[in-house]
Amino acid sequence: MSGICGIIDLTGAALDPTALRRMTNVLERRGPDGTHVWREGPVALGHTLLATTPEALLEGQPFTHPETGCTITADLRLDNRDELRTALGLAAQKRVIGDAELALHAYLKWGEDCPRHLLGDFAFAIWDPCAGRLFCARDPMGMKQLIHCHLPGRLFAFASEPHAVLEAEGVPRRINELRIADYLAGGLEAVDATSTFFEQVYRMPPAHIMTVGRDGMTQRRYWRLEAGPELKLGSDRDYAEAFLEVFTKAVRARLRAPAGTVGSMLSGGMDSGSIVAIACRLFAKEGRGPLPTFSGIGPDPETCAETRAIHAALTMPNLAPTLVNWAEMEGYAEDLIALTREISDPFDGHMTMMRAICLHAHQDGIKVLLDGAGGDLCFSNSAHVPRLIRQLHWIEAWHETAAENHFWGGEASTLRTWLTYQRRAWMPLWVSRAKRQLLDRHRKVNLGLCNPDFAARVNLAARKAQERRQWPTGRLSHGAYIAHVLQQGFETAARERYDRTAAARAIEMRAPFMDARVMQFCVALPLRQLTQDGWPKILLRRSMATLMPDAVRWRSGKEHLGWAFSQALTRHWEGWNALPQEDRVGRYAALPRRDALAALPEEGLNLTHLVEWLRGRD
Repeated sequence: MSGICGIIDLTGAALDPTALRRMTNVLERRGPDGTHVWREGPVALGHTLLATTPEALLEGQPFTHPETGCTITADLRLDNRDELRTALGLAAQKRVIGDAELALHAYLKWGEDCPRHLLGDFAFAIWDPCAGRLFCARDPMGMKQLIHCHLPGRLFAFASEPHAVLEAEGVPRRINELRIADYLAGGLEAVDATSTFFEQVYRMPPAHIMTVGRDGMTQRRYWRLEAGPELKLGSDRDYAEAFLEVFTKAVRARLRAPAGTVGSMLSGGMDSGSIVAIACRLFAKEGRGPLPTFSGIGPDPETCAETRAIHAALTMPNLAPTLVNWAEMEGYAEDLIALTREISDPFDGHMTMMRAICLHAHQDGIKVLLDGAGGDLCFSNSAHVPRLIRQLHWIEAWHETAAENHFWGGEASTLRTWLTYQRRAWMPLWVSRAKRQLLDRHRKVNLGLCNPDFAARVNLAARKAQERRQWPTGRLSHGAYIAHVLQQGFETAARERYDRTAAARAIEMRAPFMDARVMQFCVALPLRQLTQDGWPKILLRRSMATLMPDAVRWRSGKEHLGWAFSQALTRHWEGWNALPQEDRVGRYAALPRRDALAALPEEGLNLTHLVEWLRGRD
């Protein structure tokens, strides 16, 4: 992870040599290993380096191609370097070629189609002097960020973070009140893939390219995850071995980092656990290790299933664990409070456990952390039981309903769940659509913490309806359903939240389940490789048969300690709920009485995070 930024004066006037300095100052926490700026006439590009690949230690950015004058600034990791070197005619060169240079050569060979040839995580911008335009691209799943502001005929500015874009002279600094409503209403973080908390400052959507010049800006999608033909193999073992081959490639690619700088998050679940199971053995095979792992735990394994599972996971070989206990926060609470008060986005407020882990990882010299995000969606069972019911597999459907209830420890009876699935299975699509439309027209809008007048002014009801339209309609195949949900706004929003939280401590997050090869494999799986006997992720469990402790592999249910960390923080944060005068947030929020905040800790924290963020804008 590095910071990238740039400015184009669309009037053609030459930029001041110091025009980018304020932008790079903002980004240097993200990229503390070196800052460089390139300028030519009305264009300037900047780069703040976090050296997270061996090649990045030797590659200078912004990088200029001497023959064409094209210049790139990039935040990227390419996982198909050997194939690219061959395709680009660079295989015979003995010198070290960085990922940014490879991306630039890909642009010179394939033009706007170049992102289709790149495997990995990337956000980059290339100034092409011959075409007189800037070309930008973002990776398919939005692992890297690119934020921009376009003032037609005047200015285009971009950066890895909104606050850096705001530092470009001429960019308005007005708060986007619609995004404030998204935050206060709850559940609207992922309502779209473009909004930021500032007017006229936008996120570039994943899997998109953008071109900018004096004649305007264009943007289009270049890639989409599609469900192809179903993968047909001979046995469960064949599927497990095939998945393990693909998944191992994804994990190995994300371990590419300078020695001693890569580690992994480790929860008590299957996703991060499977990553660590592969990574620790790859480390041992390559003579590296042990693998540093970082886990958020509670004080008592006897009463906390998550903590017990983490201790079981730590019996895997070749690990160097760090356990971050929410009940032992005294040693790091002050730093954690400071990081929380400096969040760059209100939605990041409740990432307390993640911040605590990044704080400890940074102290240990870690620059790269692997995480298990995306695993739940890659193995989503997508209405497994209703599909069995429609196929008239009654006994199997009942068995799966009972087993699923047992796995999740649901309060509803198996019969009640069964009847719910029956309605979903047989309700005609036109009835389902009509019901949704009727509810949208007459649904009472849940305002959350929004002031009613403010909610009416920004038309919160329309925003809520927009969010609901993201969910798939119709009876999609399970592969098409997984492909759909993986590409919806909530997954992008989660990745961006991880990126911002880790960036505060100069750490790059990498997610093997978000590898295009893994996702393409998962959308092609037969349904019985996704869930069986009530066990979700059954293929993942089978593939880890000899690699992961059974106490983790066959653990039922799911528990998350994030809220425990946030609650623990309030016990060390004196005055956390002492909200300032109403004129700061009262125009947006329905403020509870101060004596009510103690009884509403989550709502109180939400308001506190917004207040701290607004204070930072003053």
